[in-house]
Amino acid sequence: MTRALDSLKGLFYKPRPLGAAVVALWMSVASAEVVSGAQLPDGSQKVGENRYRAPGDFEKTLEYYKAVYPASAFPRRAIVNQPGVKAVHIINPSGKNFEGVNIYQANDEVRIYVVPLQAAPVQSKPVKKPADSKSGKKSR
Repeated sequence: MTRALDSLKGLFYKPRPLGAAVVALWMSVASAEVVSGAQLPDGSQKVGENRYRAPGDFEKTLEYYKAVYPASAFPRRAIVNQPGVKAVHIINPSGKNFEGVNIYQANDEVRIYVVPLQAAPVQSKPVKKPADSKSGKKSR
């Protein structure tokens, strides 16, 4: 009697498509560039300080960021309400390395702006006023 483990059924195993998709997504995320702690899609081109041109369209870029920064952990909000312009801000709740990422589309181009941390305002020491004399007399 042959047992099920001794059969040749294991040779014809087909991996599930979801597993292949997860591996492909992981590979695309793993090769991404990191700027100030924020990930950028592979193929992004620098166009200015903390500004990058995304390789895909707006929807494709948003899908990338949904995989990298899930909405449950990284809140999003629309930042522009104008015809022809789409923009989303992704908040970095940890506050480490960067405040957030702006993704926007204007003039048929998708750009990414990594919002740097705001430097904490330096608190200056208050200037001491000259002490008045204790006798209350004014000096001449």
